Amino acid sequence: MCLLLGAPGVGKTLLMKRLQKLNSREQADLTDVPPTLSTVGTNLTDLTFQRKRVTMREVGGSMGPIWPSYYKDCRRVLLLSVLSDPDLAAASVLVIFNKRDLPCCMSLVELKSLFRMEEIISCSTQPITVLETSARDGTGLREVLQWLHSSHGH
Repeated sequence: MCLLLGAPGVGKTLLMKRLQKLNSREQADLTDVPPTLSTVGTNLTDLTFQRKRVTMREVGGSMGPIWPSYYKDCRRVLLLSVLSDPDLAAASVLVIFNKRDLPCCMSLVELKSLFRMEEIISCSTQPITVLETSARDGTGLREVLQWLHSSHGH
């Protein structure tokens, strides 16, 4: 199980739709941006890597207060603020800076500095990877799939 968490409006649903399309056998045309609605509850998506299945569960941003109830079955988590929870002490963590296609977005160096990522990574029990993406134009999505594939089963 891979848990996808984040504030409302950061692009979780579009990210899941894009990863599912890239992971499928069909031609991945990312020029057409599918519409998304704010997630109420959860969305489940299965990705398959060499006959092994990884289930991604997106939990709506407005459900923040109950996120911990989803931690038990999780081996991967995509959110910075949950690192201290004991249930996730051994989880592989991917921090995604999405919406890189927007004008005037900060550089990755600036974002890492703002979020004090080097400090967090050095103090964390979990292995943490940081990637930048644009779910809209597809930037970085193959790297996310590669991370999901390589961390599956670890």
